[in-house]
Amino acid sequence: MSYTDIYFIGIGGIGMSALARYFRFKGLRVSGYDRTPSELTAALEAEGIPVHYTDDPAQIPADKERTLVVYTPAVPADLQELVTAQAQGYRVIKRSRTLGEITRGQRCLAVAGTHGKTTTSTLTAHILTDCGEGCSAFLGGIAKNYDTNMLVSRTPTVVAEADEFDRSFLQLFPDIAVITAMDPDHLDIYGTAEAYRQAFRDFAAQVSGTLIMKRGLPLTQQDTPARILTYSYTDPAADFHPEHAQPDELGYFHYDLVWPGGVIEDVRVGVPGWLNAENSIAAAAVCLCYGIAPEQVRAAIGTFRGVKRRMDLHLNTKKLSYIDDYAHHPDELRTAISSMRDIFPGRKLTAVFQPHLYTRTRDFAAGFAQALSGVDKLILLDIYPAREEPIPGVSSELIFKDVTAPEKVLLRKEELMDYLAQEPLDVLITFGAGNIDRYIEPITALLKERLG
Repeated sequence: MSYTDIYFIGIGGIGMSALARYFRFKGLRVSGYDRTPSELTAALEAEGIPVHYTDDPAQIPADKERTLVVYTPAVPADLQELVTAQAQGYRVIKRSRTLGEITRGQRCLAVAGTHGKTTTSTLTAHILTDCGEGCSAFLGGIAKNYDTNMLVSRTPTVVAEADEFDRSFLQLFPDIAVITAMDPDHLDIYGTAEAYRQAFRDFAAQVSGTLIMKRGLPLTQQDTPARILTYSYTDPAADFHPEHAQPDELGYFHYDLVWPGGVIEDVRVGVPGWLNAENSIAAAAVCLCYGIAPEQVRAAIGTFRGVKRRMDLHLNTKKLSYIDDYAHHPDELRTAISSMRDIFPGRKLTAVFQPHLYTRTRDFAAGFAQALSGVDKLILLDIYPAREEPIPGVSSELIFKDVTAPEKVLLRKEELMDYLAQEPLDVLITFGAGNIDRYIEPITALLKERLG
């Protein structure tokens, strides 16, 4: 790309901010707009990337020929900055197209799936970095080992989280790819569950070397030119699977990894829960297929510290524990709650859930109710709309009425902190992909004060 300026519309998004950091590292002038300040935008500004928060087309660099405008489909189509850039002849492309162009000519390792892709891609990047091989990585969360969502390296290998939203992952042509799950989501984009699954088949068709998929997914060799290998935490028929898997007293899993090259003994996962153990098997599969030595894979899995907002432990004592998790789909909630039961056996789980999007709530209300019935007490908040306008008749009540947990309460998010201040708690979990993360620090402070 022969540009001097890269301008981002929606720069505060997790994927957009990674690209902004990448182009800044490459020596280009980077700036952008976002609707509201956040921890991520503050970090970008601290790194020397100007960010503004009003819809002001005058902020776009004036040189049309030397400025690339990158936008996220999450911004409204009538945003004046976007409308002006398109009308005035700037090259304006989506985030996914930009990532696709960056990965061309490099070896691409991509992780796709309805859930698990952020942890799996981040761990894959960590293994490659920890062993000295190196990679550039565009991640959907903040890697706690590096405190960033973007890694850079002179090694011509890119690890990319392959997001299915807006069919973004079809811009990628990986050498090695993982598909973790194909549970229908984003039906506002795809329309039907079958159309959603077909997009994953289209992605599989673009993988050239090895496709590593969770065993049991509806993909066959007819769907891809790549060699197919499978992984599973529970199925010993998978090409990559654990033996003798068990948690220690703190919920960190140990297992022997069986793979086509033999057995890697005594793998210890650096973050707790069986779900993270499963993600570690997928990441190990990618790196072993890439050519990383088994002992280096084993060591790096043990030093992995996880991803912010993915099974993220903020307080962990025998009297009081607090975990935050990004889960916002029924299957994610179900597996996360199951994993929490393993980490905290016999303890009372109180979950705060903020539904994300009116359409997702409408389409999966029954699934949400069933998944959230697995906790001991549910605190259900109002819907975070993100890019959507309200839909008549769609509210958190659609979920709440069918929840069968022993205790449940429906709150506005503004009421949450006062409620928690009066609530006896054992293990507290906050779930959601909206702005519930703004409550992490206040909740942590509240609970630490309670411990004294």
